[in-house]
Amino acid sequence: MTLPTTNHATTPLRVAVTGASGKLGSAVVEDLTAHGHQVVVLDQTPPEDPSIGSRVDLTDYGQTVDALGGIDDRHGGLDAVVHLAALPAPGLATDVATFENNMLATYHVFHAALRVGIRNIVHASSETLLGIPFEQDPPYLPVDEDYPARPESTYSLVKHLEETMAEQLVRWTPGLKIVGLRFSNVMRVEDYAQFPEFDADPASRDWNLWAYIDRRDGAQAVRKALTWQHHGHATFVIANDDSVMSRSTAELAAARFPDVPVTKELGEHESLLSNAKAKRLLGFAPEHSWRDHV
Repeated sequence: MTLPTTNHATTPLRVAVTGASGKLGSAVVEDLTAHGHQVVVLDQTPPEDPSIGSRVDLTDYGQTVDALGGIDDRHGGLDAVVHLAALPAPGLATDVATFENNMLATYHVFHAALRVGIRNIVHASSETLLGIPFEQDPPYLPVDEDYPARPESTYSLVKHLEETMAEQLVRWTPGLKIVGLRFSNVMRVEDYAQFPEFDADPASRDWNLWAYIDRRDGAQAVRKALTWQHHGHATFVIANDDSVMSRSTAELAAARFPDVPVTKELGEHESLLSNAKAKRLLGFAPEHSWRDHV
């Protein structure tokens, strides 16, 4: 299916954000609010501003559908959902606990959204679907959304199942949009002080091809995915334009992946996680680089 070029709605949205207390979620709330959208926080951690959110356990379907349908003194209905809540990485809990928590919460959010009439869903997928930690070489560089998902952990397996579920839900439901954003390693400004140390040992960051996403640019991607006028399912790699390294990208690729085809001429510090699709269709345009802070 050919996806439309970038076309965005301008009407402010009433948006629920799950996982809003996280590194990315808090930036998403700030960004959406700054751009005139009404945000309702749904999280197990109470928001700093209690007037905009409520405590919800998304592994409980009753709570989830009730929260999306309406909450006294918070909202009487929503236009969209941004689902970020999850155990955010492999190994933070047992594999079974990771699967149960993340898969159940996502099914509940998707299913509850449909039950209450929400047709605009953006969720956090993951760069891990590209084959991270790349113990098996990628098929080509830079990597993008065009080859089949390659989950290598229970965490990434769940992300793959979430995307698969989204594909079927949009097939069942005319007018539904579900966008999966495959976020790279999310960074705060204070994280950038450590970046120059990576040059001494490139292998310490080759697990995700030396990529990252500034949390503020991740929030921009969420906003643009929400306002993108599209029906159906789509996935996007969300990474910054540059790598975490001072060494050239071509040098890093040649040393670590000598047998992998490189499909384009690489910029000096160009990210090997391609954000070209997000730029083309969402109008995504990263504005923040670690090089501006170190």
